[in-house]
Amino acid sequence: MAYTLSKDTLALLEDLERRIDPEVEEDFERQWEDFLYGRFRGDIFIPTRKKQVPSAASFRPIDNINDAIADYDVMLRHQLQSVSGALCSQSASLCLRANYGSGIMTSLFGAEIFCMPREANTLPTTRTVSGEDRIRAIIERGVPDLESALGKNVLEFGELCAELFEHYPKVKRFVKMYHPDLQGPLDVCELLWGGDMFYAMYDEPELVHNLLRLITATYTAFMDRWFDMYPPDPVMNPHWASLYHRGSVMLRDDSAMNLSPQLYREFAAPYDAELLQRYGGAVHFCGRGDHYIDILCDLPGLYGINMSQPHLNDMERIYQHTVDKGIPLLAFDRQVAMQQCSRPGGFHHLLSSI
Repeated sequence: MAYTLSKDTLALLEDLERRIDPEVEEDFERQWEDFLYGRFRGDIFIPTRKKQVPSAASFRPIDNINDAIADYDVMLRHQLQSVSGALCSQSASLCLRANYGSGIMTSLFGAEIFCMPREANTLPTTRTVSGEDRIRAIIERGVPDLESALGKNVLEFGELCAELFEHYPKVKRFVKMYHPDLQGPLDVCELLWGGDMFYAMYDEPELVHNLLRLITATYTAFMDRWFDMYPPDPVMNPHWASLYHRGSVMLRDDSAMNLSPQLYREFAAPYDAELLQRYGGAVHFCGRGDHYIDILCDLPGLYGINMSQPHLNDMERIYQHTVDKGIPLLAFDRQVAMQQCSRPGGFHHLLSSI
């Protein structure tokens, strides 16, 4: 992909190439691998980079994410600055992504992209599509053009990085490009349809299933396209800078907090299961998940749970269906972990913290 990068971005790449110490980063990755494959014997896993390497140079910060959304060069510099910060950190992994927000998938289906005001300094999203007729039209069209809307930005940015990193061998080896935020089938369905999706689960259940089937097929097509550029590591893969997980994908199940266990079993579990069986991976959810955690943790191909807001959950129930069953809790709240590590049986060496 022919694209001219700024001197600032090229200088940052050169700086990272100088600062990355293969021995240090191999040790850091080995710590994660030991944790994920049962060789860690402590109570709470906190990875420790044995040497932090601050930059000797100063780089102009990217003050607003809107600028990165509009320019591949600025997006790359924004992401590389996070990598630079990770090299100064004891526990952050070296990784970046095509960071175009939670509306990537919904934009492919024609949802209007909505960029937040600059003062919000946060990622874009999409507006919902209203009306069952429009939902039916989306289903009728089938899997959309993956190179449309925000999909075009994601794939072009990925192509740019893949070509560029060939010239920086240590960056290519140790700075991982993790997959873009495609959410998960249920989350995409709600982002696309809005709150009417929940009514439709009762009034038009087959229409909801048809849309979820299309979303899952599109997710698969896009992820396969992404993995053609960036083949996932068969051992483990990073997500955010806070964790590694076994498998290839990190699904989001935020919308499931609004479902009963019965509705989760019907409208979320089959589609999560299809993707986890294909790729293997972990699941993230915000808010409450204790009411469906038992169903989620029985899905084949699930290798970890990342959750937020433990105070909204019955954590003993969460532990019983995760660490007690051999499923790691990833990047868990450290203060809560410290308070609860004396529970009977502890965490079975299966909790990582940030």
